[in-house]
Amino acid sequence: VQLQASGGGLVQAGGSLRLSCTASGRSVSTYNMGWYRQAPGKQRELVAAFASTGTTNYADSVKGRFTISRDNAKNTLYLQMDSLKPEDTAVYFCNLQRIVGGTVWGQGTQVTVSS
Repeated sequence: VQLQASGGGLVQAGGSLRLSCTASGRSVSTYNMGWYRQAPGKQRELVAAFASTGTTNYADSVKGRFTISRDNAKNTLYLQMDSLKPEDTAVYFCNLQRIVGGTVWGQGTQVTVSS
């Protein structure tokens, strides 16, 4: 399976962006997936997770502002980001966790929020 992330860009504080992560090669419906981000000089951190059961989980810093969802028919994971803040600036990565074969990462998409 391969993941292709898109949707990043430059936005003013308070604005919105929607990231997409499309998988090819295999259906994602039975996998746990997530969005992570990495800001310059910082470690990669979990932003939001989407379990195969449909359960979602969010970092405290994005709760109430970001929404993770998945369209199994389109094999795509989304991250709707609203009320963006400058501290949300980072490269955003999607991933898919396999029991056999480990974690697959997308290539990352840059999100820049200007103040």
